[in-house]
Amino acid sequence: MVLDKLSNTLKKTTDKIANAVFLDKNLVDSIVKDLQRALIEADVNVSLVLEITQKIKKAALDERIKGIEKKEHVIKLLHEELLSILGEKKEIILNSKKQNIFMMLGLYGAGKTTTISKLALYYNKRGQKVCTVGLDVHRPAASEQLKQLSDKLNIPCFISPEEKDPIKIWKKYKKEIDKFSLVLVDTAGRDALDSSLLEEIENISKTISPTETFLVMPADIGQTAKKQAQTFKEAVNITGVIITRMDSTAKAGGALTACAETKVPVIFIGTGEKPHDIELFNPESFLSRLLGMGDLSSLLEKIESITNKKALEKTQKNLEEGKLTLRDVQAQLESMESLGSMDKIMSMIPGLGKAKIPESAMVGQQEKLKHWKNAINSMTPEEIENPDILEKQTSRLQRIAKGSGTTTSDIRMLLKQYKMLKEMMKSHSAMAEGKLDQKTMQKLAKKLGKKRMMKGF
Repeated sequence: MVLDKLSNTLKKTTDKIANAVFLDKNLVDSIVKDLQRALIEADVNVSLVLEITQKIKKAALDERIKGIEKKEHVIKLLHEELLSILGEKKEIILNSKKQNIFMMLGLYGAGKTTTISKLALYYNKRGQKVCTVGLDVHRPAASEQLKQLSDKLNIPCFISPEEKDPIKIWKKYKKEIDKFSLVLVDTAGRDALDSSLLEEIENISKTISPTETFLVMPADIGQTAKKQAQTFKEAVNITGVIITRMDSTAKAGGALTACAETKVPVIFIGTGEKPHDIELFNPESFLSRLLGMGDLSSLLEKIESITNKKALEKTQKNLEEGKLTLRDVQAQLESMESLGSMDKIMSMIPGLGKAKIPESAMVGQQEKLKHWKNAINSMTPEEIENPDILEKQTSRLQRIAKGSGTTTSDIRMLLKQYKMLKEMMKSHSAMAEGKLDQKTMQKLAKKLGKKRMMKGF
């Protein structure tokens, strides 16, 4: 979970306020100290932290507001103050009538190239005809890296590794680039923002006329983000910021709040290393997740971004026809893996963000899904299409277990889960055809539910 420690403190703070009989000075002081410590550890500007917590303390000790009304008022104020330091949401609306060009800027190590590949997948999944263009002519192997990442996603990429003039590269491929609705452009970085970099960026910008100019910067630079965002804003008029490595630092609060202070909106945040690990930044949804209240909109977006529509249609057809193979189960396991870790998914589901589920249980569940996926990958096509043959031949189970680094018990558990799903599916099909009454269906569902709980799935 992004900003895990801050999230835990915010959840505890709201719980303390909500559950308190009354807010006395000792409790308020304790809450304020916890908040200050968590915000400062998250690298939020100290003066900003003091300003926010003093407002909350003043409201909590205001004698004119009483009882439940006071608690609601303080929680609402906390929410509003936190929201104010995250900045405003900015919508990126693509023009359907003309070409959209996103130009990426950033210093060395910011993650521009990786971010471009994530954006390419993100918009490709949403129906855009996307291509990438490598105009970083200074960093060794930059264009090859962009090409490799783009090729993995089947996204066309235009590079010219031998050419040292970015303008010439753009002009060389201009006719082909014009065929795409969205063009993602990688530019050179530097160790610091110097005059030569600014001159190069300005020349590229004049030539390609980008519709959006995004500054890419890592979350772990903290308060340095403010100066960087301000400098790029004044120099090249950036239209937004993309913050990378949000999942790998506890200090991301500095980058987020610094952007809000400089009035440069955060557009996307990178939440992991996989191609799907990028999210539109919505301050309301982000704060909701931090407070343990879930973020269904981001979860649904993420599900949409990893969904293979053709595979989904095939699975649905199998379901309608009352068929199910381990290949369908495999597709679902791969989709779940792409969603991310269990705690990341749980943080997005309302009501589960505050659930105290042992970390060992979540890790165990992830390991189980991983073992199942490995086991299916070690099966023959015949075994995948007809898993029943596995129950009759122990030698097959032993071969699969050895080849996948699992145990025969893991595989038997997978087969039991498969049979449960198949049984439920047949029952649904029978009910739809009028062969199974509602009462019998409810009994069966209850029975399968108990089995599932016993198996820990």
